[in-house]
Amino acid sequence: MFVLGFLCKFAVVKLLILCLMKRTLVAVIVAGSLLCGSCTFLDNLANNLSSIANLANCEYTLKDVSNVSVAGVNVKNVTSGNISATDVVKLVSAITTKSVPLALNVNINVKNPTTRSALLTMMDWALDIAKTEFATGVTNQNYNIGASTTTTVPLGVSTDLYRLFSSDGLESLKTFASSFNSQGTSSQLGLRIRPSVSVAGQTIKSPSYIQIMKPAVASNNTGTTGSNGSVGSTGSTGSTGIRRL
Repeated sequence: MFVLGFLCKFAVVKLLILCLMKRTLVAVIVAGSLLCGSCTFLDNLANNLSSIANLANCEYTLKDVSNVSVAGVNVKNVTSGNISATDVVKLVSAITTKSVPLALNVNINVKNPTTRSALLTMMDWALDIAKTEFATGVTNQNYNIGASTTTTVPLGVSTDLYRLFSSDGLESLKTFASSFNSQGTSSQLGLRIRPSVSVAGQTIKSPSYIQIMKPAVASNNTGTTGSNGSVGSTGSTGSTGIRRL
């Protein structure tokens, strides 16, 4: 009976959190009333529930992109025209060895405009290349975004781009590397994020991904399967305006 009671309470709490994140007032009242018989249980979760619900009010924007490299070549060398013989060797080697690693760091600003703190415990990311999902990953670090403050969440991604260039070779790879601008973004790359929270060992994700950067160029030679990176995500040009859940 104890286990059954706990599972019932957990199910209702999960419903309450989802309702709070979606800000459905009637559903929140119904779910909350089901828990009124366990004040201790509610007391232990009250603070977290408030912070979790407030995550829906936060704003997500791109801060910057840095340390972008393709096959070990800094893209700034390509875009500035300072590509060296060593860089060319690296690019050629990447094609012949069928391994074209992409790596970059992205900083995302999470702004909490309210008077209550917001809790972020996980963030999924999805890397889009030429409007097709290419890689996914997650960062599991906890962030407590204080009232009326902005917290920077760093994401880093590394994935293999060989499938993009297996048919077109070196010139296609050089064209891709040169698509990055001085801010480290590219018209061919997009980034979507999905903030999440963890309660009682269970992950509760936001309803949908938030578009942080949007790819502007379509392509016919894009792969569709990505590798799970460690912490991280990547970006392109396109919209960098405020995005909410």
